[in-house]
Amino acid sequence: MKTFKNISFYAAALLLVFAFQTAVAGASGERKKSEQQQSYLTIKGKVIDAESGVPLVFASVAVVDANVAIVTNIDGEFTLKIGESLASKELEFTFIGYKNKVVAISSLRDKGYKNIISMEQAPIPIKEIIVKPIDPYDIVTKAISRIGKNYESVPNLMTAFYRETIRKNRTYVSIGEAVVEIFKAPYANDVRFDNARIYKGRKSADVEKMDTVLFKLQGGPVSTLDLDLAKNTEAILTIDAMKYYNYSLSGVVEIDGRPHYVIDFVQKPSVDIPLFMGSLYIEMDSYALTEAEFGFNLSDKDAAQSIFIRKKPLGMEVTPEIATYRTKYREQNGKWYFEYSRAEVKFKVDWKKKLFNTYYTTMSEIAVTDRTNEEVIKFAGKDKLKFTDVFSDKVSAFADPDFWGEYNVIEPDQSIESAIRKLSKKLKFSDREGLGE
Repeated sequence: MKTFKNISFYAAALLLVFAFQTAVAGASGERKKSEQQQSYLTIKGKVIDAESGVPLVFASVAVVDANVAIVTNIDGEFTLKIGESLASKELEFTFIGYKNKVVAISSLRDKGYKNIISMEQAPIPIKEIIVKPIDPYDIVTKAISRIGKNYESVPNLMTAFYRETIRKNRTYVSIGEAVVEIFKAPYANDVRFDNARIYKGRKSADVEKMDTVLFKLQGGPVSTLDLDLAKNTEAILTIDAMKYYNYSLSGVVEIDGRPHYVIDFVQKPSVDIPLFMGSLYIEMDSYALTEAEFGFNLSDKDAAQSIFIRKKPLGMEVTPEIATYRTKYREQNGKWYFEYSRAEVKFKVDWKKKLFNTYYTTMSEIAVTDRTNEEVIKFAGKDKLKFTDVFSDKVSAFADPDFWGEYNVIEPDQSIESAIRKLSKKLKFSDREGLGE
């Protein structure tokens, strides 16, 4: 099936390379030094459901009438660094199925204080919106036909924060993160592709806990950008691809103050290669895809292994258990821009001579924190990250806690934060041993 020749474009957003462990990878030098820093405010907060107090995960936090934004972590927490020139503006909080909330930046406390942002649900009874039967195939068809109109037609230069982690069972054994620059190609252009380059990054890894396996993610920010379904439409958002899916309208929700169709999709039983299943959130008026949550069909274990696993030692059996993805867009001036994507995959690793299985969970996410469409120039070939690159080989070791300075980053969840501290202490101890202290 020609349509799916690039199926690994999506599935391999977390492509894995297994090899026998020989040594701990050494740290590489920083590519660039931070430019002169400006004064900025640091706003910390937690976004919760107003009634239950439950944290709202991956809620959008953006400066109104500006390009500065971030998303909440899995604890609903965020940190947003705002230049003093924006201090008189407002923050807008958006989340699926909730009313937008706008708060004056001047009303929020700065520095270490955690502001609590409560959001109210915005239920939309489906009967009040839909007065006649609507064909979900028609909704998806219109969304595909309007990609050129709904998304940017000129290139953008974006600043983004990228993070990837690897867990062995419940313990974090590798964490890497970076500020990256993204050349975002026009959506209607099939011959111009997105590129990324690292501006500033760091990593830490506890290879000792990897047993005899060095476990790496391939592709880094480049692979995570491929989850932009409106740009990389091959496997899900083309008329040809639609022939291989069944669709259903499961409801209507409010996102960013706008009603959205929720279209569920799953591959047809007659399709004999693994595809995707999930939900598309399509804005009613413009038919823009504004969010998507989907997973990879792993029922065919052999086919899934061939897609996800690039290399592994003899005697090792690696089985993908879970593969889930998420992507979000943000609207400005009638156009929708890529905002966030996340991929998470869980694997079972079984050695023939070992009694117990080991589970590895990999996660990568990228959040756009700023953008411009002025004076955008493509990156030089030597600077661009390649799909074959291993991100952790491209950045240096964890350093001081003020490493990120003015840059906006996704707030680490509590477990990652704890892991960073542990891995950093171990790294420092190893450095002292190497110096003979």
